[in-house]
Amino acid sequence: MKKRRMNPYLTAGLVITGLMLAVILVGIFWTPYSPTDMKYGRFQPPSAAHLFGTDNFGRDIFSRVLKGSGTTLAIALSTVSIGAVVGTLVGAVTGYFGGWVDEALMRLNDALTAFPSFLLALLIVSLVGPGKKYSVILALGLVFIPSFARVMRAEFASLRGRNFVTEARLMGAGNARILFVHLLPNTVRTLLPAFTIGFNNAVLAEASMSFLGIGVTPPDASLGYMLSEAQSMLKAGPWYALSTGLTIVLLVFGVGLIGEGLQAQDREVA
Repeated sequence: MKKRRMNPYLTAGLVITGLMLAVILVGIFWTPYSPTDMKYGRFQPPSAAHLFGTDNFGRDIFSRVLKGSGTTLAIALSTVSIGAVVGTLVGAVTGYFGGWVDEALMRLNDALTAFPSFLLALLIVSLVGPGKKYSVILALGLVFIPSFARVMRAEFASLRGRNFVTEARLMGAGNARILFVHLLPNTVRTLLPAFTIGFNNAVLAEASMSFLGIGVTPPDASLGYMLSEAQSMLKAGPWYALSTGLTIVLLVFGVGLIGEGLQAQDREVA
C-alpha cells in the first residue's frame, strides 16, 4: 500500500513553527542578558555580543524578543483555546439539537458577530482594565467564540444524520456520548485548521492592541508593545522594528502554512 506523502505546506509549516517554538521555549527559561538591564549602550547595532542590537535604553533586543515572544505565544494560545473550547461546545449543542436551543444561541452569536470584533475587544479591555495579560486574554477569548461556534455548528449539523450516529442511538448511546465520543473526534479535521487561523488572528490582535497601548504594558514585554516602542526609533535603530516584526511574521507564517497544509490534506482525502 502506497504511503500518502505529507503536504509540503504542512512540512514547511511544522519546521518553521517548530524552530520558532523551540527558541521561544528557551527564552522562557534563559536569555543571554536580562531583558530589563539598561547597561549595554544605546542603539548598538547587531553584533556577536548583541545579535539584534540594543534599544534606546541600552537593553539587549534579542533577550527582549525572546521574552516578548513567550508572552505573545501564551496570550495567543490562551485566547484561541477559550474561543475553541467554548465555541465548540456552543456549536455542538446548537448543531446537534437544533430547535429553539439553536435559534436562541445563534441569535446571541449573530449579535456578537455584528459588533466589530476589535471594538468589542477594546470595550472589554477598557471595562476589565487595560495593560494586563488576563484582560487581553479574556477580551480576545470572548471575541473568538462566535467564529468557532459558527464553524463547529455547521460541522455537527452535517454529522448528526450520519449512519454511525443512528447506529449509536439504536445501541442505547445517550446524547452526551454521541456528542463527545462519536461526533467530536470527527470534527477534528475542521477544528485544527480553524485553530491555526484563530491562533494567527490572536497573535495579530494582541500585537495590534499592545501597539495601541491598551494591551500588554511594562514590566511585561510582548511583541506588539515592542513594535510600538520601535516605531519611534526607526532612524536611530531600525534593527529593533525589523527583528520584532520579523519574529511576528515568521510565527504567523509558520502556523499559517500548517493550516493550509491540513486543509490541503483534507481535500486530498475527500
